[in-house]
Amino acid sequence: MNAASSRTAIFTQGVIVAMAPPPPAVAPDLPLDQALARIAAARHSSLVVLDGSGAVAGILTEQDIARRVAFRMAPEAPVSAAMTAPVLCVRQDEHLYRAVGLMRHHRIRHMPVVDAAGRPVGMLHLDAALAAASARLTDHIDALAQDDTPEGFAATKRAQAGLARALLDDGVAATEIIGLVTEINHDIHRKVLAGLLAEWQAGGRGEPPVPFTLLILGSGGRGESFLFPDQDNGFILGPYADAEHEPIDGWFRNFADAFNQRLDQVGFPLCKGGVMARNADWRGRLGQWQRKFATWMERRAPEDLLSADIAFDFRAIAGPEEPAEELRALLKPLVQRHPAFLALLAGDERRLAPPISFFGRIQTESEGENKGRVDLKLHGTMPFVSALRLLALRQGVAETGSLARLAALAAAGRIPEEQAATLRTAFAVLVGAMLRQQLEDFETGRRVGSMVRVEGMSKAAVAVLRDALKAIGSFAKDTRAEFTGQVW
Repeated sequence: MNAASSRTAIFTQGVIVAMAPPPPAVAPDLPLDQALARIAAARHSSLVVLDGSGAVAGILTEQDIARRVAFRMAPEAPVSAAMTAPVLCVRQDEHLYRAVGLMRHHRIRHMPVVDAAGRPVGMLHLDAALAAASARLTDHIDALAQDDTPEGFAATKRAQAGLARALLDDGVAATEIIGLVTEINHDIHRKVLAGLLAEWQAGGRGEPPVPFTLLILGSGGRGESFLFPDQDNGFILGPYADAEHEPIDGWFRNFADAFNQRLDQVGFPLCKGGVMARNADWRGRLGQWQRKFATWMERRAPEDLLSADIAFDFRAIAGPEEPAEELRALLKPLVQRHPAFLALLAGDERRLAPPISFFGRIQTESEGENKGRVDLKLHGTMPFVSALRLLALRQGVAETGSLARLAALAAAGRIPEEQAATLRTAFAVLVGAMLRQQLEDFETGRRVGSMVRVEGMSKAAVAVLRDALKAIGSFAKDTRAEFTGQVW
């Protein structure tokens, strides 16, 4: 692991990488003297107390022994009289940064790691967990690890800018930072979804009538979200008979609306284009998704091209993964049967030409609030993303991330490695410029977007940016020509 990756590991890895084996487990009625003997024999500083189902009911630590047991309780007293209960546990699939933040917030040194049924699978010790984090990042960990409430999720969302600034100033690559931001966003989506499901069940609205998979589309599906993305999501619903459509889809229609509203509440604005599960076009059974993709390719209307641009970068982040994997597998033969669709999709990308003048200068806005700025998303990252998507679709590459697609295409010999290296560097330059500008705009109270100020950059920085735009522009132009047979 390189130095940059080690500084972000705590935010991307799960608790399983830092947990110790589970401590001794005992029943609540075990006498204290026997419980203490077990702790000593196992050379542990704690033990967990299990209920009749094997789930964690309490914990007995050194502090409990010092506070409650020594000189105060009879040896034959049950361990339940001295244990701490209820006990704060963490699921084995939880992110490490959240576990560390919760332990620091609640001032505890030991936290059981449990499976979905609440059974212990390990123990997290604060000292060992903190060893995975840079001391400079602990404040950001605390800010990110909020309670699982709408207010807590919103606070986590707001804290991302501070984390991004700290990592960028610490020399972490911007491409790695946006990947991290995306993963935290996905974590919020999953927790919002789980919390809302629990609310609905507790409120008598029942469980989902069929299993479903949450898809994240667009930049989130590629793992390339910047600081303030809006929503792009959909549901793949499990199979059911057509006769059951109205009640089943009705449940999901209402649930998806509540889900999208909750995401908006915590900091993910509603998609202006309506690409959200609350809209019928963005939820359905697997076969409906397949027919939707086929319709886009056959009809090829402008809105179909836009939908494909967003949808084909889908990634499953909650629920069963198999439907998303099957949909990805179904996409390849669809593309092969409709080569004209890819050609039309390629031709539509002409509007994304690099903003380089005849004299080799970066063309910026000449007036208005964006005077001296250039849209590096429209004229930089989007041409790169779109060209890679075209090649990946035709090649049958399953990866959705742009750099992962680039690596797969280079490994397959589709893109020369020398060109791939140039494109990796160019993409990193554009992402770095956009992230730095977003942070500067956020910190100065300006509206955050993809417009990057070129005026005021050093000549060297402008030259690097111009070279990056040229490299991506040339790659995108060659790809368009390959798919359309025309050169613009």
